Amino acid sequence: MAIAASSASSYPVSIEVDPTTDPRNKLTVAFRIILSIPHALLVGGFISFGAVFYQTDLGNFGGALNAGVLGAVAGICAVISWFAILFANQHPQGLRDLGTFYLRWKVRAMAYMALFRDEYPPFGDSEYPSRLHVDLAEFPRDKLSVGLRIIYVIPHAICLFFLGIGWFVTSVVAWFAILITGEYPQGLYNFGMGVFRWQMRVEAYMLLLVDQYPPFSLE
Repeated sequence: MAIAASSASSYPVSIEVDPTTDPRNKLTVAFRIILSIPHALLVGGFISFGAVFYQTDLGNFGGALNAGVLGAVAGICAVISWFAILFANQHPQGLRDLGTFYLRWKVRAMAYMALFRDEYPPFGDSEYPSRLHVDLAEFPRDKLSVGLRIIYVIPHAICLFFLGIGWFVTSVVAWFAILITGEYPQGLYNFGMGVFRWQMRVEAYMLLLVDQYPPFSLE
């Protein structure tokens, strides 16, 4: 069935964040929410998956802004790609490249926003200790999955809404912990990384970069 979920270990979307071994930069941690603003405007912030879900309605500017400018463009490209896959049996290379570019940038920016790394992320493609890996879907595409994508993703949208709120709360706790102790509590780190992985898998699915149904997993 098109909606059968893959296991987390076999899913064609994964992220890597190198563990921080140096002492934490408490000054940049203290002002992280301000320092992150330029990237947040471009690729969105913590609970931006809802924007990817809603921005399939091209009139929803609130959702588009929540995903950032580049995220809004990627969402529009996904709508165009939806028609191209279903009716022309092709996924224009430029649209697919833009989607993966957006997700690569977002993975770097989110690692910084979520306090996983202290190095300031680059604007665009450049080396950073946080990486995205996507095995892009090949033709023939699963047109049933593509056609019903907005419906199939609803359970994930609901889960990620609540998980995103939880991730925000635990990140605030981690912010205080880093400033006081210099360390990100391991349990909170593992939870945040789990939500991060889940969100990136679902965003890649919504942007039509992959066809396998994402697992309901923090692994």
